[in-house]
Amino acid sequence: MDLLIPDSGLLFWMTLVFIIVFLILLKWGFPSIVKMVNARKKNIDESIRHAHEADEKLANIQKEGESILQESREKQAQILKDAADTRDAIVEKAQDKAKEEGARLLKEAQTQIATEKKNAVQDIRSQVVSLSIQVAEKILRKELSSQDKQMELIDRLLDEVHSENKKD
Repeated sequence: MDLLIPDSGLLFWMTLVFIIVFLILLKWGFPSIVKMVNARKKNIDESIRHAHEADEKLANIQKEGESILQESREKQAQILKDAADTRDAIVEKAQDKAKEEGARLLKEAQTQIATEKKNAVQDIRSQVVSLSIQVAEKILRKELSSQDKQMELIDRLLDEVHSENKKD
């Protein structure tokens, strides 16, 4: 049992060595340890502060990014609206121009048809006149082939002219 109960001399020397080591640690060890712990604490605090600043910067950057994205979406919507308005204006202008061109072509066609109709009527009239003259000429030649028939026709015409003059 001597192993479990120390001798008083041993206890004295152990206590003395403990006190000496404790004083040495108190003089040089603890201040170094405290200084290292404080430095480590300062480093950790500074790192935490930097992390908070980085989080704040990241949050600001995200807000900026969202605002820029929103602004770009608004600009995109405005550009699309302007493009649609421009497209509609161009289509409307093209439709108006096509209507004007169609009206002009229709008017030209109507004018051309009227001119061709007039020319055709004139041509038909001249052909009818020509045919009438030819028919009349042939009839007159046939009927006026003899001298007697010619004299008879002249007398009859003179009588008609004379009777018309009397009426007037």
